[in-house]
Amino acid sequence: MDSHFQPETAISVSYSNNNLIRLKIQGWQNMSYSISAIPVIAGCSNEQRTTNNSYLCRLISKMVKKRIRRTYRMAKYVIYKQTIVEPIDHLWTFIGAFTGIAAIGLMQNATLTKEDNIFLIGSFGASAVLVFGSTNSPLAQPRNLIGGHLISALIGVTIQYFIPDQVWLASALAVSLSIVAMQITKTLHPPGGATALIANIGSEKIKHLGYYYILSPVLSGVIILLIIALIVNNIPRHRNYPYRK
Repeated sequence: MDSHFQPETAISVSYSNNNLIRLKIQGWQNMSYSISAIPVIAGCSNEQRTTNNSYLCRLISKMVKKRIRRTYRMAKYVIYKQTIVEPIDHLWTFIGAFTGIAAIGLMQNATLTKEDNIFLIGSFGASAVLVFGSTNSPLAQPRNLIGGHLISALIGVTIQYFIPDQVWLASALAVSLSIVAMQITKTLHPPGGATALIANIGSEKIKHLGYYYILSPVLSGVIILLIIALIVNNIPRHRNYPYRK
């Protein structure tokens, strides 16, 4: 990391009247770092400040390198802490995902075609990865699980209603608008994109459901997944759902 950071050629220093330095550093990965309100060595005149630029640059470069190293170590720790999995977690993840997907598949098997069932299992399968495999992820929380799927389903059905014959255009609009809507409502849930897509590429049976598609199979599947997640993820002491710090 240090080999990409060349502070001697990338630091510009300016002074203010209250003995503070303001500088801009063009550093690691071409990112700009701005540091202000750094005390100037007491007693330095303007002439001395000018001659001390080289010393200040060396001093400041050490400070910035130290800050980058500290941030890098913290990032590594956070990533490690969020991805570490205890052996018993594998069992609970399996139980939750198996039970949730089996229940959804069994319920939908009686009402949907085989192809539609496969599509929807794929969408809820992606949700199961989040709610059982990454319970502390912001994308896996109940607000995101419910809101992401329902908002995406609503947009997908609406797009299919207005653009029924252009599958490529309807699919692109449904997915892209769903992502934006989830961002605006703070309910971002990646599998929601698949839910919007299925409303446009599913069989005629799916399309004929119209807005009932939102209630079943989408809402019913989400409720099943949520109930199982609330039960399974709160049995072990070290897991909690919704995630609480």
